[in-house]
Amino acid sequence: MNCFLKSFRNKHVDPSGAIALLSLVVALPVVAQQPPLKTLLVGADHRNVTSLNGDWHYLVDQPPARGLYTLEGKVRDNGYGMNTHPNINSGPHNDEYDFPTAPTMKIPGDWNTQDPTLFHYEGVVWFQRDFDFQPKPGTRTFLHIGAANYKSFVWVNQKRICDHEGGFTPFDCEVTSALKPGANFVVVAVDSTRHEDQIPGLGIDWYNYGGIHRDVSLITLPEKFIDDYDVHLKHDATFSAANADTLSGYVHVEGTPAGTAVTVKVPEAGVSTTVKTDAGGRADFEVKAKGLTLWSPETPKLYKVELASGQDALTDDIGFRDIRVDGTKIMLNGKSIFLQGANMHAEAPYRGGRVNTDEDVKNIFAFLKDLNANFVRLCHYPHDERMEREADRDGVMIWSEIPIWQRISYSKPEVYAKATTMLSEMIRRDRNKASVILWSVSNETPNEPTRTKFLTDLANQARMLDSTRPITSALIEPHAKGNQMVQDDPLINALDVVGQNEYVGWYDGKPEDTDTMVWTMPNKPILFSEFGAEAKFGVHGGKNERWAEEQQVNVYEHQFAMINKIPQVRGLVPWVLMDFRSSVRNIPKLQDGYNRKGLFSEKGEKKMAFYLFQKTYKERSVGKAE
Repeated sequence: MNCFLKSFRNKHVDPSGAIALLSLVVALPVVAQQPPLKTLLVGADHRNVTSLNGDWHYLVDQPPARGLYTLEGKVRDNGYGMNTHPNINSGPHNDEYDFPTAPTMKIPGDWNTQDPTLFHYEGVVWFQRDFDFQPKPGTRTFLHIGAANYKSFVWVNQKRICDHEGGFTPFDCEVTSALKPGANFVVVAVDSTRHEDQIPGLGIDWYNYGGIHRDVSLITLPEKFIDDYDVHLKHDATFSAANADTLSGYVHVEGTPAGTAVTVKVPEAGVSTTVKTDAGGRADFEVKAKGLTLWSPETPKLYKVELASGQDALTDDIGFRDIRVDGTKIMLNGKSIFLQGANMHAEAPYRGGRVNTDEDVKNIFAFLKDLNANFVRLCHYPHDERMEREADRDGVMIWSEIPIWQRISYSKPEVYAKATTMLSEMIRRDRNKASVILWSVSNETPNEPTRTKFLTDLANQARMLDSTRPITSALIEPHAKGNQMVQDDPLINALDVVGQNEYVGWYDGKPEDTDTMVWTMPNKPILFSEFGAEAKFGVHGGKNERWAEEQQVNVYEHQFAMINKIPQVRGLVPWVLMDFRSSVRNIPKLQDGYNRKGLFSEKGEKKMAFYLFQKTYKERSVGKAE
């Protein structure tokens, strides 16, 4: 298997006629009736699965990673992926590696926090585990990987099954033809090396955790199965609470002929309808519901949605709500809302490392609840799907974005192709999550024409993929001219909601400079998507003493006064909920490798600024919904 022949299939279109994710077929040697399919199974976390989480053997492929790459930079299919063993006594040798005698590491998990020798390592690590499996006739089996950072190469029983680029979105590789009854093994090579033409690129202000850092499982499905669906409250040109009683969307059934029956049921809402697939396997529907309770932070109602076609059936928990922009207002179910939240990286409280357990997620949402927050910006990449599921249940609204951050090769078509793939994977996975109200295409990108076209096209692509949610981006602050701040970035034209990052009082000027500052902003909803200052928990001093908790509070108090003068502001999103690791934060005894702008420390300790926001959010004393 030295090359992959790829072709597009399953071109999905949402109810508004939008293009959705293009699944790729990977042509492998013909050993089964059906070619392996590279797809993305929506609702994978609601399927019956065989978990492959646990202890995996690992080997470090030190640069220049000759175990994975040839001298020409191509992937080697006759190397570690073969999982052979060295014949120490008589030879011949393999490539001098051996998984069974190698140490083990917990998967999901990053390698940086599990092996002290790999704490700063960026490169290739190989993972292997054995598993038993009994194939069932008339089924297809997929290896599901929730995310692995950054490039992944997968072999099952010495056959390369698939590759994936991108560190924060899931992928599903068909392994039907590679599996055999009884003993099997999987080998995954993960390369976390940063390169200029990747997304994100070389420069990032968070920790580059490498590894298979989300769940791994086997999912066995009938030969014809549901791989994608969209069930939402019908999104008309205008919203009327009195008429919010129609559900619409589609179900896609892979491998089925036209005219195949698909049933959609929401028993609690009196919904039961049967529709037929078209030639592409897609079945659109629109159906009346009875007595819908719309999802909101106050009433985070979720309904059991039952989908079935042939031998396949799937149940999901979905909330129904309407989110849109009206002038400078953000409207949820026809009512103006103000977003009170915080930014959060996918950094596990207390233990450190990547968020990937129920406990990690519960800890984060406990922080948000204590803060009186109704919103969280998940920075700067799609987070573990557990986050959206918990937000759905808890009534917390979400901003979700792809990792286009600062230094990206905007002029290269191949980089734009990577961006659209990541965008598609994010939207496809989470479009049924009521908590997700904003798709973001970028953060802090330079204002120049090539970038503006790149991101404008990407914003339009997001609308084509999902016409029911507003599109946003976090912009860099403009340079002050005296006390004047004019935000006129041309990317604003492509956005429904404008995120504004600014750090007056920390990186720029003094806190008091905000007292006379005048902002000229577009006539759109504005979120102050990043603002704040660093303070190390337990460091105290005067209100202008850098790194002191009192200074952090002082910066925020002046910011609040400034923000209250800007009528378009519809949300506060301080940077950041919790201190997080960053390889560029190297002031000893103050940072020690952490960005210290958190309201909480990485150990969950509350800084003085936490109490300021807790009180502000409870009293709703900063900003207005309209």
